[in-house]
Parts: sequence; C-alpha cells; structure tokens
Amino acid sequence: MDLLEAIKKRHAVRQFTDKKIEGDIKKNLLDIIDECNGESGLKIQLCLEDEDIFKGGFIGRFSSFNNVKNCIAIVGKKFKDLDEKAGYYGEKIVIKATQLGLNTCWAAGGYNKSKINVEIEKGEKLVIVIAIGYGIDEGKTHKVKPLEKLGYAKDKMPQWFRKGLESAQLAPTARNQQKFKFTLLNENLVKAETSFGFFTKIDLGIAKYHFEVGADSKEWSWK
Repeated sequence: MDLLEAIKKRHAVRQFTDKKIEGDIKKNLLDIIDECNGESGLKIQLCLEDEDIFKGGFIGRFSSFNNVKNCIAIVGKKFKDLDEKAGYYGEKIVIKATQLGLNTCWAAGGYNKSKINVEIEKGEKLVIVIAIGYGIDEGKTHKVKPLEKLGYAKDKMPQWFRKGLESAQLAPTARNQQKFKFTLLNENLVKAETSFGFFTKIDLGIAKYHFEVGADSKEWSWK
C-alpha cells in the first residue's frame, strides 16, 4: 500500500498479540527510524520485548493498553520545535509501520517512564512514546472535524489543498481534539498553526506530515 492508503488504514490499537517484531519487519522499522533521526536530529529509539512499559502501580491499573511489549520512544534535545518534530517524524514512522503490517497507538500517558529501557542523555527528554506491535484487531475510526474547521482558503480551494486537508483530517490527536488549522495564504503558501493545549504541538507535527502526504504536490510550500 502507498502512504495515503496507509494513512486511511491506520487506527489506534491498544491491545496486542504475542507475535514478535523480527526479521525484515524489524530491519525496515529500524531503517526508517535511522532515516528520521538523521533528518531531524532526534534520538528516536525502538524498544522491543519489554513487558513493563505499560505496567506498574497506578499507571498500569488504569491504562487501556494490554500486552504492550514494544514501543517507539521519541527522545530529543530540549529546543523550541521539539514537540512538533516529535509528532512529524513519529507519524512518519507510524505510517511506515502500517505499511509493514504493524499496529500502533500514540501514548501521551499510561506508560511507566521509569520502566522504559531507553537512553536519555543530559539536556534530552522523553517526549512521548508510541505503542507498536501486532494488534488483536485493526482498531476503529475516530471522530473528526469537518474540513471547513481544519482549513481555510480565501478564494476557491485548489485540489491539492483539499487533498492535504482530507489527509490531515485523519491525523490522530490527543483526545481527538484536532486543534490544528491550515490556511492558504496565497496561491502556494500554507500556514500551519494550532491553539494552546496539552500535546497540541505534537498533534500539529502529526497533522503536517499527513497534509504533506495528501497534498503531494510541488506547487506549494510552508510559511
């Protein structure tokens, strides 16, 4: 499947089977992580076969995750655009994982930070994690906002812009809040912004990746 098909197929999955991530699937996953780290300066890490990630005390008792043994840990140096980059490159990996037949779920909470076997150096932080593995099902669609609340074009909306919005409409966000907005400033300049709130910068990065995949055109650029 191509990227747009993977975006349409991907749904949040919180319950997983015991099947291991190995062989070519593991290699391809590590390859896309290396590629994203090289482009972004992040230190994204794949943590495999760790049963304690979503277990332990209060966190495990109230978590909706079950049998999570693998995760993608997004780590980076503390800088202004860290959250947005984490969202953008994390979703790039998520969509590749979908193409590989894996299931995922962004996890803003519910995991035990002290249990994740991840390398964090001074000046770095663990931004967020993504549960990954083979789900017991393919998940369900989530509620989305109408296009007119997610984007605006003063004149007639070009087809590439509409396709970008339709792809961004499917972007996962914390509590399905979808606080991002895309504005077509002129014929080919797009402004992406979000309002204040928990994880909205991460959500914006995710939505920007979706928009780029959907728009799939050289006719525009980000402001």
